[in-house]
Amino acid sequence: MGRGKLRIYLGAAPGVGKTYSMLSEAHRRVERGTDCVVAFVEHHHRPRTEVMLHGLETMPRRKIEYRHTVFTEMDVDAVLARKPAVALVDELAHTNIPGARNAKRWQDVEELLAAGIDVISTVNIQHLESLGDVVESITGVRQRETVPDEVVRRADQIELVDMSPQALRRRMAHGNVYKPDKVDAALSNYFRPGNLTALRELALLWTADRVDEYLQEYRTEHRVSKIWGSRERIVVGLTGGPEGRTLIRRAARLAEKGAGGEVLAVYISRSDGLTAASPKELAVQRTLVEDLGGTFHHVIGDDISTGLLEFARGVNATQIVLGVSRRRSWQYAFSPGVSATVARESGPDLDVHIVTHDEAAKGRGLPVARRAKLGRSRTIWGWLVGLVGPVLLTLLLSGALPDVGLANDVLLFLTLTVAAALLGGLKPALASAAVGSLLLNYYFTPPVHELTIADPKNVVALLIFVGVAISVASVVDVAARRTHQAARLRAEAETLSFLAGSVLRGETSLDALLERLRETFAMESVALLERHDDTEPWTCVAVVGPGRQVGRPKDADVDMPVGDHLALALTGRVLPGEDRRVLGAFAAQAAVVLDRQRLVDEAEEARRLAEGNKIRTSLLAAVSHDLRTPLAGIKASVSSLRSDDVEWSDEDRAELLANVEEGADRLDHLVGNLLDVSRLETGTVIAVLRQTDLDEVVPMALVGVPDDSVELDIPETLPMVVVDRGLLERAVANIVENAVKYSPAGTPVLVAASALADRVELRVVDRGPGVPDEAKERIFGAFQRYGDAPRGAGVGLGLAVARGFVEAMGGTVTAEDTPGGGLTMTIGLRMEDGAPPFRPDATTGTT
Repeated sequence: MGRGKLRIYLGAAPGVGKTYSMLSEAHRRVERGTDCVVAFVEHHHRPRTEVMLHGLETMPRRKIEYRHTVFTEMDVDAVLARKPAVALVDELAHTNIPGARNAKRWQDVEELLAAGIDVISTVNIQHLESLGDVVESITGVRQRETVPDEVVRRADQIELVDMSPQALRRRMAHGNVYKPDKVDAALSNYFRPGNLTALRELALLWTADRVDEYLQEYRTEHRVSKIWGSRERIVVGLTGGPEGRTLIRRAARLAEKGAGGEVLAVYISRSDGLTAASPKELAVQRTLVEDLGGTFHHVIGDDISTGLLEFARGVNATQIVLGVSRRRSWQYAFSPGVSATVARESGPDLDVHIVTHDEAAKGRGLPVARRAKLGRSRTIWGWLVGLVGPVLLTLLLSGALPDVGLANDVLLFLTLTVAAALLGGLKPALASAAVGSLLLNYYFTPPVHELTIADPKNVVALLIFVGVAISVASVVDVAARRTHQAARLRAEAETLSFLAGSVLRGETSLDALLERLRETFAMESVALLERHDDTEPWTCVAVVGPGRQVGRPKDADVDMPVGDHLALALTGRVLPGEDRRVLGAFAAQAAVVLDRQRLVDEAEEARRLAEGNKIRTSLLAAVSHDLRTPLAGIKASVSSLRSDDVEWSDEDRAELLANVEEGADRLDHLVGNLLDVSRLETGTVIAVLRQTDLDEVVPMALVGVPDDSVELDIPETLPMVVVDRGLLERAVANIVENAVKYSPAGTPVLVAASALADRVELRVVDRGPGVPDEAKERIFGAFQRYGDAPRGAGVGLGLAVARGFVEAMGGTVTAEDTPGGGLTMTIGLRMEDGAPPFRPDATTGTT
């Protein structure tokens, strides 16, 4: 009996249609004569899903009593006894009630599969174990019901059930997912457009990775070495030369011609490390390829052509982009070159593009790794061991240890030669071999005390000694120098990687960069000097370190020019020439950071000037019209009351006084908002935060609106929030007044609150005309009024003041569409520290 097959319908969120798709597949199989039963399907009272159960055999459920309540779970024993060909099991991540056969439903499914029963199941992307933290950071809800990723990955088929966030929200608004009384809460919490979009992206990316795994497994199982061009993957072969930038840009243009194209830049270095490309140039090329949406890879290989082809076939590439060789014509006599070899051995399934560039035939010019210095003390000890050691050994062997044999004498002198190589390198070792061979000949080779050798065998022994000594010394010297050199190059690579990373991260701290430079080279102080032209004196832009400061680059111990009018000045010691490459990278980065800082400052200054001009212009317009309107009404009413020509009745007099009072109230409101905006612009709003209950603040904010225009829903069980009561009251009042102004007559505005994760949200829901997406942020600007609002309706400061006050308290204000039409303003407030976390029920989309 073989193992059953598992098919999973994967969705981004509840309600996308996973169960409906599973039941549709069951009907298709039943029509083909397949024995298919419903082991467990939860329709959640969704009419269309419930209809799909008709015509399918449904297995009885097992009843389990837990805490005086009866629950139903899948009866695994009944399904195994029935032994259908296919079983439908919904909600793979479900946790069974204590007392069930298994703790998790996916374990029940494993039993059915082991019994040879095919299973069709469903799961949401947020229930995968590895994505729990990601989903919590997106939605604020921790998923308690999870399924191991490996269980889903082992499925024989995974089908993504996709739906756009807008379509899913419409489906919910129509009541096709939850009951009408739970729709508003779900849409305002878990099922926000941003949440759904992020979850949809997770589902698409996870499914795409699984498709790649399926393809790779199939190619491996069937030993398919031929490249399958499912999408364009373009490999760029880099040498570390300047032509690499041209190749990367050409590959990016090729990738843009096909949908889903991918660029992979690869640099292959030899395993012996004898030659290496410029780390600075490679860092620039890495940044370029990542900016263009590609990836950078560093591969070790003894043969460049073979390594490049193996990498291309390993990633299932379809094209390789190489540059024309930089070798000169006479160098082709030794080998045809990498480009020609790759083109010849690529085969019919891999296209090779050879791109011309400005560096063609100009010579390789690749920098060869410099020989590293071993240090003064090590060199001295090497010479002492190489020259003095053989003399001391000769005295020891002549006096204390006579007649140990020529073979042992040779081995002892060889040991000194190796020690000299380890300490001082090749030259002390060669000197030790020369001195040792002479001493061996004179003191230990018959006839002794003569430079002649009587026995030819001894001649061979001495020659072998010299040859072995030189060979061993060379190997030891190369190994010692390579170790020292690798450590130095690694330090350079880490430094250049830091610089490249700072560029990608957009770090703009010039002082931090100069401090890192000072620490890297152990300098006393580092200064960045600048002058506008050659005639002006140098000025210090930035300086770090306690050492002496210099006024000119030439007065420093080390200076590194950056362009014509910018230079780095370092004091403390003189740097060797080999350090200037990394120093040049620091200098270039310092210039970039300085330019970026100045651009940011100029942009901020321009923004402040533009904002100031905008506010002044809007203020003049407001004063010239919106403030004059109530003043004109007040003046007209007062002039009428003071007129002696007309005898006003008590009703008329009362109406005129009411007009005066209404105009004064409007003036007070407009002036108050103007003062509030001024305080926000100057940064003088200081929030005094205290723990407060919303049901104590919100009713006070509704005093200025008619009683029948607002419907209040503030649960008493909400946790306390940390706010400034006065600022929150003003903010809520402005938002509610704005909602009432645009709501249709007879339709009250809903003011409701709920808790979500570590915050409390206050929602003001109206059924007015709404605001398009492109204007949702613009309405929070000062002096902004949307649509055809009458000129006398205010100066457009209410929402700007509300957002400013809420943000001063550490909260947020956002605008969203109301399902069915209208606008919902959501105020997010920080919950009291130490309050128990909010645990949403099933209606918030956790099932």
